[in-house]
Amino acid sequence: MLNYFLRRLAAMVPVLFLISIFVFLFVHALPGDPARLLAGETATQAEVESIRRALNLDAPLWTQYVNFIGNLVTLDLGTSLRTGEPVSQMIGRAFMPTFWLSVSALTWSVLFGLIAGVISAVRRGSAGDHAGMFAAVSGISMPNFWLGLLLMQLFSVNLGWLGTSGFDEPSDLILPSLTLGAGVAAVMARFTRSAVIDVAREDFIRTARAKGLKERIVVWKHALRNALIPVVTMAGLQFGFLLGGSIVVEKVFRWPGLGSLLLDAINFRDYAVVQSEIMLFSLQFLLINLAVDMLYGFINPAIRYK
Repeated sequence: MLNYFLRRLAAMVPVLFLISIFVFLFVHALPGDPARLLAGETATQAEVESIRRALNLDAPLWTQYVNFIGNLVTLDLGTSLRTGEPVSQMIGRAFMPTFWLSVSALTWSVLFGLIAGVISAVRRGSAGDHAGMFAAVSGISMPNFWLGLLLMQLFSVNLGWLGTSGFDEPSDLILPSLTLGAGVAAVMARFTRSAVIDVAREDFIRTARAKGLKERIVVWKHALRNALIPVVTMAGLQFGFLLGGSIVVEKVFRWPGLGSLLLDAINFRDYAVVQSEIMLFSLQFLLINLAVDMLYGFINPAIRYK
């Protein structure tokens, strides 16, 4: 297992290198001149050129890319073009709000998805099954921003139970996490239902029932455990999407996380921040996929890593 883990880590290096090339080219292809944005509309061309030289934006692209790679290797992400603050500090300050938002959304959505999916699979074709899958389809189809505004209107404006924006206390997590996790819960419910139905057809499930085991033991211990591998895979992928895809929800709730930071950086063409955040999101996806693969061995001891 250790050799497999080390090989997977080593395989990340060329993948991240290719991603860095695409990220760098994409960011520099964005329309707009950061030097002009910083100087203001009334600034002269000489002032704009002075800012461009001070920020090293007049250097050839290949030189800027080499500097970018050098910063990544040394874990020095540079400084923000807009504020002059170290990018690592800006990302560090915004990471934890996004992390807790994603963990909260994933926790309730996975629990709900597992329970709803198993119940729908066990009662396949019943009214409860149809109602659960209708709710799942609705959760997938509902836009995040609309659901967020709806929850905000109900629980913040009408009832006054929860805050509308910011992250000042734990209760502020409730509405954003519900908004962010709705689609994940729907996906998990449908995926769990399909996985449990497939496993329920296996011979060992019929054998367990033939032994006289109680139905809840057959379902929750035998069927669900063997259905967990595809479900865990989906949960890991969804967690990666939550960490990197909470931009809309963070904007609706004015959440001080990575999504809001990325939008502001794009608006101001803050190359260092945009590049560093996208590379961070890519690294998160790779590490989460690796963690999911390593988790397979704990779920099913029969799996062997080569």
